[in-house]
Amino acid sequence: MSDNFLALAKQRRTIYALGKDLPVAEDVVIETIKEAIRQAPSAFNSQSSRALILLGKEHVKFWELTREQLRKIVPQESFKATSDKLDGFAAAAGSVLFFEDQDVVKGLQEQFAAYADNFPIWSEHSTGIAQYAVWLALAEKGIGANLQHYNPLVDADVQRSWNIPENWKLRGHMNFGSIVAPAGEKAFMDDDKRFVVAR
Repeated sequence: MSDNFLALAKQRRTIYALGKDLPVAEDVVIETIKEAIRQAPSAFNSQSSRALILLGKEHVKFWELTREQLRKIVPQESFKATSDKLDGFAAAAGSVLFFEDQDVVKGLQEQFAAYADNFPIWSEHSTGIAQYAVWLALAEKGIGANLQHYNPLVDADVQRSWNIPENWKLRGHMNFGSIVAPAGEKAFMDDDKRFVVAR
């Protein structure tokens, strides 16, 4: 029995120091992201996950839009630290913006009324699984990534700038690129505080 999956899960880390020199061609990255999302499971096979893949200047544009939105709400004396953090995100090669199609969720609520309250929750499960699948797939290619959440602050700008349908709800954005510096040691809480095993 192979432990490849767990080895890959250990390899996947939050990498903040990212660069633009991808170890594989951009087309390979794009297809890897698409296939990871295609293969991610979803409740009732709803396939509610959607993605906007941004590379190069389009990726930088996203972080500039985010900077301008944050400038409106972050106190001026604190803004330099915020701006420096965004510079780090913009230094990556690209980003994936993850959405959930609310028309799919509403359609399932109407079709299966008994489960109506659960479909928004299951949609959140779907995006989480899709995000993790992409993160693992990128890690397998030697590509670092980190996951950010500036939604809903940037939602309107994203919809306008990339012609995103209104029924797509932004759930997170993942930066990816070459690994400039590795992640530090990861600490784990004690198993007895986290797991219950009954036999």
